Amino acid sequence: MKGEASESPPPETGVAVIAATVRTLPNAPGVYRMLDRSGDALYVGKARSLKKRVVAYTHPERLPMRLRRMIDATARMEVVTTHTEAEALLLESNLIKKLKPRYNILLRDDKSFPYILIADDHAWPRVLKHRGPRTRAGQYHGPYASAGAVNRTLVALQKAFLLRSCSDSVFANRTRPCLLHQIKRCCAPCVDRVTPEDYRGLVEQARAFLEGRSHDMQRELAARMEDASTRLAFEEAAIYRDRIRALTSVQSHQDISLPGVGEADVVALHQAGGQTCVQVFFFRAGNNHGNRAYFPSHAREDEPGTVLEAFLGQFYSRQMPPRMILLSEDIPNPELVAEALSIRADHKVSLHVPQRGARRKVIDHALTNAREALGRRMAETSAQQTLLEGLGEVLGLEAAPERVEVYDNSHISGTNPIGAMIVAGPEGFQKTSYRKFNIRHAEATADDYAMMREVMERRFARALKEDPDRTRGQWPDLVLIDGGQGQLSAASGVLEDLGIEDVPLVGVAKGPDRDAGRERFFIPGRPSFLLPPNHPVLYFVQRLRDEAHRFAVAGHQARRKKAAAANPLDTIPGIGAARKKALMHHFGSAKAVSQAGLADLEAVEGISEGLARKIYERFHGTD
Repeated sequence: MKGEASESPPPETGVAVIAATVRTLPNAPGVYRMLDRSGDALYVGKARSLKKRVVAYTHPERLPMRLRRMIDATARMEVVTTHTEAEALLLESNLIKKLKPRYNILLRDDKSFPYILIADDHAWPRVLKHRGPRTRAGQYHGPYASAGAVNRTLVALQKAFLLRSCSDSVFANRTRPCLLHQIKRCCAPCVDRVTPEDYRGLVEQARAFLEGRSHDMQRELAARMEDASTRLAFEEAAIYRDRIRALTSVQSHQDISLPGVGEADVVALHQAGGQTCVQVFFFRAGNNHGNRAYFPSHAREDEPGTVLEAFLGQFYSRQMPPRMILLSEDIPNPELVAEALSIRADHKVSLHVPQRGARRKVIDHALTNAREALGRRMAETSAQQTLLEGLGEVLGLEAAPERVEVYDNSHISGTNPIGAMIVAGPEGFQKTSYRKFNIRHAEATADDYAMMREVMERRFARALKEDPDRTRGQWPDLVLIDGGQGQLSAASGVLEDLGIEDVPLVGVAKGPDRDAGRERFFIPGRPSFLLPPNHPVLYFVQRLRDEAHRFAVAGHQARRKKAAAANPLDTIPGIGAARKKALMHHFGSAKAVSQAGLADLEAVEGISEGLARKIYERFHGTD
């Protein structure tokens, strides 16, 4: 006789899970994580005493409704103890940045900042823009708030100090000065137009300028210009004049200064309508390196000081803290945050909330920027939400889409094909979610429909693998395809094969003469239709499509440029910088090397008989 099937016990409530965890917690500092049934983080917190902090969650009646929902969703907890509360704060910030728990205050902008690097790993140091880990030997100057600020400074450095900016491979293969030398932005060390001693002097001058000694540098250059004029060496005097102008052009952008402070960040917060903007200004070597606005995600009831403290932890988990940080608001734990940032930076970091003087004026300036940026964002968000609601109504969706994905392809006669996806939502374009797809299959490169199928298959197969439950906000509410019925059918077929039936697909085809304003909309199961030329939703769709096209074309151009710049000699084993230079000097170009005979290759100094045969076979396909 079969026994009765036993029912599995009901899952424990969140309070029970937390209470069970509390019984094993020590009175020590550490970090705790609340996880839902899928294993995703709901909340990450730190505590001086884990037991005393976590026990508060066992009394949800004393907590706000938002935290009660979090407790109800908690299925498991994970705990890590640390030696100090400062270490707990650093770990908490890193975990929040990594896991993005939905109940934490979140800084969603992960963009890194550019630096200027004077590389020391070459006999002739190079000046260049750098972004990412500091693994290359040299002096890093920054951060700069934008690539534009770095580019302006680099141009000034080239004009003022004539340092090289070319790559080491280009430098090694130059036989005559390049265009930068002709326009007086490089002293052409590649062809020995400057002595090593004089070039080192230029490098030291550039370092002094970036370290804030620009006025001393200008006085020295002015003295040299005066001396050259006295000696009637007017061409030499003109060179010094141009260098002084280049330095002045950078200083003219310093519309705000921080007297007496060499290295500091100014962090100002403004709240309105339950939203927050944080403005960060960077001051290095007495110069203003620009500013950037951030819009952290948080609950409406979070206080400004709480938001600012969470922002500092997450922001400086990626960026190196300066020695001084000026704040617009008091934060709940200033000593703890300062200690944690000092550990992170390996030097003392001090936090100040100025009340008067020049530092307060800078804070007020940053607050004005934060208030204006938040006002613009709130206005744009309101208008964007209205457009999304109109789009949902026009397309017959059940609700306004929160995430719209737009797909486009770009290629020239099937070469260097790129698929592109852009994302838009209530807050505008979500550029951190943009994706490019290098078309891999040869049969797709000349077939737009095949390209679309490959892009859609890769995108949604990955979504099914990484987020099958659709709980991470990465699934679209609407997919727009740049194209007509053919592209739409290709995309629909992919989703059907993957078993995805609930993602709305819409094709947007240009008019007969590719005229904006005559776009035709294709929706599976419905007749195609046009919108009136002055319809606001039509303008919105055009903006989305144009952004997708811009992104796709930019990716195609970057891939084409990379392919054009590639030297086929770099792919041959045994051909290093010296042998490549010998081949280029002997034949004049990589194309001439590819057309050379075996005997001609063997005649090049440093090229053995075996290596010559390897080069010949590489270009003539006999290997």
